[in-house]
Amino acid sequence: MSEIIQILILGLALGGVYALMASGLTLIFGVMRIVNLAHPIFIIAGAFVSYWLFKLYRLDPILSMPIAFVVLFCVGLILYKLVFEREAANAKYSEMTVLLTFGVALCGDGLLSTLFTNTQRGTTPSYGADAFFIGDIFIPKGQLYAGIVSIVVIGALYLFLRYTRFGYAIRATTQNRSAAQLMGVNVGFVSLMTFGIGLGLAGAAGSLISFIWQFFPAKHWEWIAVLMSLVVLGGMGKLHGAIVAALTLSVVAAFVGTYFGSTWSLLTFFLALFLILLIRPEGLFGEKIEET
Repeated sequence: MSEIIQILILGLALGGVYALMASGLTLIFGVMRIVNLAHPIFIIAGAFVSYWLFKLYRLDPILSMPIAFVVLFCVGLILYKLVFEREAANAKYSEMTVLLTFGVALCGDGLLSTLFTNTQRGTTPSYGADAFFIGDIFIPKGQLYAGIVSIVVIGALYLFLRYTRFGYAIRATTQNRSAAQLMGVNVGFVSLMTFGIGLGLAGAAGSLISFIWQFFPAKHWEWIAVLMSLVVLGGMGKLHGAIVAALTLSVVAAFVGTYFGSTWSLLTFFLALFLILLIRPEGLFGEKIEET
């Protein structure tokens, strides 16, 4: 029984981190219909920000999260203006962004690999290798802290979207872009800022993964399918759906990894993506598209 409780706790802790990783991706799609295949490379970039702040100044990765957020937020603003803004009104914008973001991912991979090589790296804060012990149950402090911080950040995002004026504008644009524009919402500015926030969340998630997993630029290819499985399972553009999917799949993957091996643990996400596209393409919380 204690083993089951421990696996459940570890799965939920990592699920919180996965939810933060997916939150920026689903937010960007919800507002702008951008299928951002480059999102994982920006998570890696955020991890590098925290890594070098830790290496040079011994700054704790959790404390460097705001810095990583701001750096990636600024990158997002520049990238949106240069790459995505021009064709935003195009009827086939979503399809175009698949190729655009794939190209951005290749460029980001090449840039980071050139600057830092594909050597595995990671930050080593004091709590990274420590754990809490409750009877027979041990809880790694790194995973626990990362899960708690992720939930706090997601909670702050929810409050921002729910109770601020700009949050109203983002939710209105998500629900109906044309209607929001008719009601006076500057959808261009909302899209710009939302893209920046989405990449900022990727940077914040990168700070946390810097001490949970070893990372290197090429690892982002592995995370594309993982994050897409979370976003698709929850329903494209549904933030609460991505959170539920992250927590659920992370717990399932933890049990699979414990009883069948770590290789099968990762396969859980790929299998979930395949099954949801086969059975319910709109996701658990997505709206069914009626054929006309």
